Amino acid sequence: VKEVANLSLVSSACDVVSAAYASTKESHPYLRSVCEAAEQGVQSVTEATASCVQPVLATLEPHVAAASGYASKGLDKLGEKLPLLQKPVEQIISDTKELVSSRVAEAKDAVSS
Repeated sequence: VKEVANLSLVSSACDVVSAAYASTKESHPYLRSVCEAAEQGVQSVTEATASCVQPVLATLEPHVAAASGYASKGLDKLGEKLPLLQKPVEQIISDTKELVSSRVAEAKDAVSS
């Protein structure tokens, strides 16, 4: 999970969503109270679940470690095949705009000639 969260694409997407969420809470007082209530609910459920799940996780720890190793290797291979995962969202959007713009210009030139 940490490796996925550290991918540039995932990390920057989380930053964008977090900023939008914070901005929405600041801009809309009614939504802020709903969001804060939801946050408290999630925190309570997380705390209750953590205490119940902890003994199970301790038992499954060797299996989780093995699965984590396989997931890490798979993620490394995926990163090699999809370099897009190493780019932040802003760069992907910028690159896409440039690509679309150049294709439109090429199509326009082709139609003109």
